[in-house]
Amino acid sequence: MKEFAVSVPLFTVIPFLLMLLSIAVFPLRWNHFWEKNRNKLIVAVVLSFPIIIYLLSAGLEEKLFETMVFDYVPFIILLGSLFTITGGVFLDGDIEAKPSVNVVFMIIGAVLASFMGTTGAAMLLIRALIHTNKERKYKVHTILFFIGIVANCGGLLTPLGDPPLFMMYLRGAHFTWFFNLLPEWFVTNFLLIIIYFFVDSYYHKKEPKTAIESDRRVIRPIKISGKLNFVWLLGVILAVAFLNEQYLPFIKSNHYYKFIREAIILAMAVFSLMFTTKLTRESNNFTWEPIKEVGYLFLGIFITMVPCLLYLEYNAKSLGVILPQQFYYYSGLLSSFLDNTPTAVTFHSLALGLGISSGSLVAGIPEEILKAISVGSVFFGSMTYIGNGPNFMVKAVAEENNIKMPSFFAYVYGFSLLVLLPVFIIVQLLFIN
Repeated sequence: MKEFAVSVPLFTVIPFLLMLLSIAVFPLRWNHFWEKNRNKLIVAVVLSFPIIIYLLSAGLEEKLFETMVFDYVPFIILLGSLFTITGGVFLDGDIEAKPSVNVVFMIIGAVLASFMGTTGAAMLLIRALIHTNKERKYKVHTILFFIGIVANCGGLLTPLGDPPLFMMYLRGAHFTWFFNLLPEWFVTNFLLIIIYFFVDSYYHKKEPKTAIESDRRVIRPIKISGKLNFVWLLGVILAVAFLNEQYLPFIKSNHYYKFIREAIILAMAVFSLMFTTKLTRESNNFTWEPIKEVGYLFLGIFITMVPCLLYLEYNAKSLGVILPQQFYYYSGLLSSFLDNTPTAVTFHSLALGLGISSGSLVAGIPEEILKAISVGSVFFGSMTYIGNGPNFMVKAVAEENNIKMPSFFAYVYGFSLLVLLPVFIIVQLLFIN
């Protein structure tokens, strides 16, 4: 693909900022309007239209085309396929809700998140976790740690784990490169799970005696329906891992050959639809609305971010962001309050604009900077409900089950600033320098 580094007016980034602010503000202030996917599509189209006109008039239609074809299309195909496949796996049961049992849920979720996506792992486990803990009085803390661990920090080890990582994969980071983030993944999730164990043990001791007795009396073994979907999930993993330029050099001769990977991924989703019973999907409350929401919103994001990426590449050297620590905290800050996928892409473009061509480069930028962007974008997505898509989904499922979740700001000052941020600072001091 052709490289671009051209000057664009600063005002052209306004639609991108408005798009991200819409995602951040509408759910909090105008939730009734925002809950309709049609309205999300309207906002995306309205904000995208002036950018399309500008790019066409400025002779930058090729950049728009490449962004939509080689970024947006693979992104939506992967997320849609993972959503379809994981939506065909239903986990049910009600075992004793001891701290040790809840910790096992967190450990399994932290591992699965990297291989079936944070959304898939969160949606697979959250209902079983809630059923297990339904007799307990104190369970909000369990949902909060679940958001931090399973819906975010667990998804660091592969491009399947979290969308920001897949975007870095599309920009040239090998599938196996993300395994280099194992120390950051292990330390973060280990610390959070240890903290959770002590917090849950404290609340377990505070439980009324009747709640503990009821919990021990109502036992249903964990049961998995739709197991065949793990075969289709393995197919997606293998497609992303091996159907790329690293293993298929002929792809370099024509970038459209990359869509062999997307074709296989789509086939896995089709097989999931064909071989999963309707009852299993109904048990999961499966609908297409969440993936429609992602498709509509990211249509607007990918179009409006084109001038922003061009601006950052052209002006990167004058912005003063050059150190891995800066990329870690700045990408983390934006990922906390906006969406972590466009945040990662934005900072990757900023790093490209620095023009560093020596040392160890991955995806065209220094490896330490890519590590900082990847870790910061994934981890800090847990700092608010709006930092990563699964956060709100887990919150919604919990509230459907009559678990009163903290407000937006209560989540921040009562959990993320108190528990998550200190762990993320420790990670930076140990690994990002």
